[in-house]
Amino acid sequence: MKVRAAIFDIYGTLLEVGPPPPDGDARWKGLFQEYFQTTPPLSRLDFSVTCGRVIARRHAEAKARGVPFPEIVWPSIVAEVVPAFSKLKPATQEEFVFRQIQIGRTTRLHAGVGYTLQLLSNRGCLLGLVSNAQHYTIRELQEALAGTGTHLDRFESDLRIWSFEQGFSKPDPHVFQMLVTRLEARGISAAETLMVGDRLDNDLEPARAYGLQTWHLTASSKSSPKSGNWEDLAKQLQHGW
Repeated sequence: MKVRAAIFDIYGTLLEVGPPPPDGDARWKGLFQEYFQTTPPLSRLDFSVTCGRVIARRHAEAKARGVPFPEIVWPSIVAEVVPAFSKLKPATQEEFVFRQIQIGRTTRLHAGVGYTLQLLSNRGCLLGLVSNAQHYTIRELQEALAGTGTHLDRFESDLRIWSFEQGFSKPDPHVFQMLVTRLEARGISAAETLMVGDRLDNDLEPARAYGLQTWHLTASSKSSPKSGNWEDLAKQLQHGW
């Protein structure tokens, strides 16, 4: 069946997540000196551990209220762990968070993404995003796409579902219910939609439960039917979809 819409996960799918930069500790200290004129109250490790505890507590509270796959809002976590963060202006908070995240890991666009997205766009296929993400993800993706010929506005605004805006995350079935409902409003069925992701549990199995076609993005080429890297996907779209 013809693919009329293609929906993408981000981390591990569009964006490759790599190790932290080698000067992470120096950046961490410089960040606090620049924004608060002081040394960090916590080491990078202690900050991560403390944030993890806050997230675990909030997840437990949400699950007790009946949300099986809750999502947090990262700036709120930072504000609880580093109280001085709350005193920054919103735009300054956004920049601080973006730079803080870049200290913890690196991201780059997977090879072949730009070509495949352009291929789909040229065929009149609508593009969407369904991601367990935070607000800083939007900027990460925008910067990664720069120079590829594809920009964030190529992804339909109503087909971008961000977990930080919803309060719950994949694989919650409500995520995919929202997606298929918005597709149906455009006259596109689930069977005419392709979900591309790197995780079976979060992306592909719940998508299949709603009748979407799927592509399992893997590093190895053609490990199984309807799976492989971005080059494999492009070839499949050209010759077999």
